[in-house]
Amino acid sequence: MAGAAVDRLRALGAEPAGGVIVGTTAREVPHPALASVAGDHPVPGTASARAAAALGAAARAIAGDAECWVLLSGGTSSLVAAPVDGVADADLAALFTALHASGLDITAANRVRKQFLRWGAGRLAAVLAPARVRVLIASDVAGDDPAIIASGPCSPDDTPRAEVAGCLAALARRRLLDASAAVRLESVLRTMAPPLRVGDPAFDQVFTSIVARVDDAIAGAVAAARAAGFESHAAPRHLSGEARTAAESIVAATASGPRAARRCTVYGGETTVSLDGTPIAGGRSQELALAAARGLAGRGEITLLAAGTDGRDGPTDAAGAVVDGTTWSSIGAAGRDPDADLAGHRSHAALDAAGALVRTGPTGTNVGDLVIVLEE
Repeated sequence: MAGAAVDRLRALGAEPAGGVIVGTTAREVPHPALASVAGDHPVPGTASARAAAALGAAARAIAGDAECWVLLSGGTSSLVAAPVDGVADADLAALFTALHASGLDITAANRVRKQFLRWGAGRLAAVLAPARVRVLIASDVAGDDPAIIASGPCSPDDTPRAEVAGCLAALARRRLLDASAAVRLESVLRTMAPPLRVGDPAFDQVFTSIVARVDDAIAGAVAAARAAGFESHAAPRHLSGEARTAAESIVAATASGPRAARRCTVYGGETTVSLDGTPIAGGRSQELALAAARGLAGRGEITLLAAGTDGRDGPTDAAGAVVDGTTWSSIGAAGRDPDADLAGHRSHAALDAAGALVRTGPTGTNVGDLVIVLEE
């Protein structure tokens, strides 16, 4: 995104005066005025704190009559995560971990965690004002709501505080979040400054555009499949809900349809995984792929890819996995129990044993997940 922005500025006869790029790793920058730093993902840590500080320094250096471009992609919430005043780093990390395990979708999760993020819920816009701010977003959220994507750093917040407090209490009841941490977070929630609502002067010079979304990735996959000779189409609905349930629905839809040679169906969106205290050793795409492998066992004509468009699925080194009718038995032949692995959310090790993982490395963007089903 930064490279494209620099190219666009040069086409307009301009150069960036400064800025910072944050990703999962520090990379070569597309312009000498820019710095690159690494943050943590999916759970914030010391690298995210440093990235948040670098972002703050860059924001405070912008003059009031300047134009600032804010480029947002999925993963920003964690990559530049630092807590608001009064919240400990450990409590913020615990909240992220609890929300990941809760099974809540990204909209519900971000409505909670942005309350406690230094740059969430419009707080970045408040620091940038009165500069003219163009917010360009690669959306990984269904509905493309700028207030949810990246925890809404430049967007008004309409989340009722009672909703947030209720979620904290529910996480504590489910023992996903330590009760004392929930109490501390709720105490900060009660005393923090009022949220920045629609109409706040901080947003007077903020202009937001969605420049990429999961439908673009779906369309690209459909076009590539057609070019490869497949009858190809997008699924009628976006992915959502529990990863295992989504896998079962995809396999059932494939099995119930008319038999077709060289057909491709492309799904996009974002599923969830409910853990209830069980540590995850995989990601939502890998869990979907493992569940699909069970449904495809013994069927030789179907291959399924499930992967994150950012190149990293959950806290693993894999983007996702490719499975077919042989994957389930291959896991067993490698000495593992695939049923136990699926029940215990150990999709990464199970799929690795079958040689099914896809490792792309970071792609530099994030518009959610793709599932591609090929029938041959």
